[in-house]
Amino acid sequence: MPELATQIERYSVVIAIGGVPVRVNTTDPDFLAMLQGRYAGFVSADTRAAFDFDVDLAAPAFANPDADVSVTHRSGRWFMERGDFRAEWEPAERRGRIHQTANPYSIDAVLRIVHTLVLAKQGGFLLHSASAIRNGKAFLFAGVSGAGKTTMARLAPPDATLLTDEISYVRKQDDGYVAFGTPFTGELAKLGENTSAPLAALYLLAQGTQNRIDPVAGADAGRELLANMLFFAEDQELVHWAFQAACDFVHRVPVYRLTFMPDARVWEMIQ
Repeated sequence: MPELATQIERYSVVIAIGGVPVRVNTTDPDFLAMLQGRYAGFVSADTRAAFDFDVDLAAPAFANPDADVSVTHRSGRWFMERGDFRAEWEPAERRGRIHQTANPYSIDAVLRIVHTLVLAKQGGFLLHSASAIRNGKAFLFAGVSGAGKTTMARLAPPDATLLTDEISYVRKQDDGYVAFGTPFTGELAKLGENTSAPLAALYLLAQGTQNRIDPVAGADAGRELLANMLFFAEDQELVHWAFQAACDFVHRVPVYRLTFMPDARVWEMIQ
């Protein structure tokens, strides 16, 4: 009598960022536990998901997570690759597959890419910026590495809610924008709060010898916003959407240059 095939148990976790729940499926309980810890606060108890990703774990091997990311689109599928993972995603079928080792950095990169693609069609984006909520309003603090994103997050007063110190999640809503918390961390290595608020202003950071705020005109604001957006795919349609998103944003949200010293008093100017 033939032996019955052993059924492999599957485990799932739903990671909800920016109101978009993504279910990650694995056969490895240790990898599941790692995901639950890595995305604590963003794990949803709701089993419904916008997309499903099956993770195939590879044996440990040398991989370079700092290698360039390749994101291409063919026949309705997105293909994503870096030195430490390969993934494909079919939005119409709401399914994808990731091949990686058991580490949190690869899945983190895939989630960022997927969310940028989802947001692009909706006029939203991920931004290299810290963000926080104060008095019911959200504020973005954007800049290249070393501009002061982590410093602004570290100096935030007790009544401010930190959304992130590294990657902000911006969604277009009605006539304005909403900023959401993310688990994408920078130097603070602290997950943002899983909450959101209407966006009041974008501050472009520059460190200096005094605290001052200067308005940034539309064209310059748009260029600097585009320079800080996360964008992975060299796709003409997506490039158009990203450009349009930047133009729409700077017409609806005030943009300022914030020159500041590393002193908590800078937050007295944020409003």
